[in-house]
Amino acid sequence: MSAPQYLKDATDRMEKALGVFRGELQGLRTGRATPAMLDSIRVEYYGSPTPVKQIANVSCPDPSTIQIKAFQAEDLKEIEKAIRSSDLGLAPNNDGKVIRLSIPAMSGDQRKKIVAQIKKQAEAAKVSCRNIRRDANKQFDDAEKAKAMTEDDRDKGKEKVQDLLKQYEAKIDQAAAAKEKEVMEG
Repeated sequence: MSAPQYLKDATDRMEKALGVFRGELQGLRTGRATPAMLDSIRVEYYGSPTPVKQIANVSCPDPSTIQIKAFQAEDLKEIEKAIRSSDLGLAPNNDGKVIRLSIPAMSGDQRKKIVAQIKKQAEAAKVSCRNIRRDANKQFDDAEKAKAMTEDDRDKGKEKVQDLLKQYEAKIDQAAAAKEKEVMEG
């Protein structure tokens, strides 16, 4: 592989790490109802754990309610069971046709806990990106040892990887700050 390929590989992997982090942020509670809050919940469906949105329509008729309408009415009980056993702490209201989840307003303490969780997840995403940098740097070192590139090319490549890391750390910080703001205003 060549220097541009090492950089492309590192970029792709950092983009994936950023995507995972953004996905985690979507599932966090902000005080406002969003269908993404249910993304982590799996329902026992014909013997396999299935995401809620694959067996039901999930909508938010207002900012404090999530409404779940199963494609098949008999799945409502399984969906309700999955929500009750999840760590969301929500009580499903099942009327036989739809399940409604009321999202209570969050206290200041809850908001602070979620902000702390965001910071922890952001740090984990940055660590992931730093590990990707370490791998890319090792590839440049190995290529230079194998005489596939010069010392100067190796150093330039490492510099580019460091710049890439700074870009992705900034993107992670940006996403975290936006989510923290949303949580604290919620």
